[in-house]
Amino acid sequence: MVIMGIDPGFAITGYGIVKYEGNKFSPVNYGTVLTSTEEPFARRLLRLDREICAAIELYRPDAVAVEELFFNKNLKTAITAAHGRGIALTAAARCGIEVFEYTPLQVKQAVAGYGRADKLQVQQMVRAILNLEEIPKPDDAADALAVAICHGHSYRLSKLDYR
Repeated sequence: MVIMGIDPGFAITGYGIVKYEGNKFSPVNYGTVLTSTEEPFARRLLRLDREICAAIELYRPDAVAVEELFFNKNLKTAITAAHGRGIALTAAARCGIEVFEYTPLQVKQAVAGYGRADKLQVQQMVRAILNLEEIPKPDDAADALAVAICHGHSYRLSKLDYR
């Protein structure tokens, strides 16, 4: 199974593509989509849409996993990030890919085994799970890979028969 994880944002959206076979993850690609404050708002949204769709078309994931937003301080940041999240969800749906959503707590639990793990702990686990030499950079890409890993674990568990 090929899984695309997305860490949504507006200025920076992280994406990560992993292959999950036989309970083993391997990295395919990861990176970010950047939008410039110089561009009008609508053009920034369009850039996000085009680049997410291009990645979906290139890697043909079986599923797209998107992190839910968690903000407790800056409402303006939350609203702009929510625009990016909406674009990610819409782009995947338009491409006919099934979309799954996970909270930051679920992602941390699935990747680090602890829902209150800090960012560095999650990134170190992403590096270890994907057998990478270094922690993926930038942080947004590492976070997107964590979301993809979370989906792999969650999907596997949902397919287990407990009868």
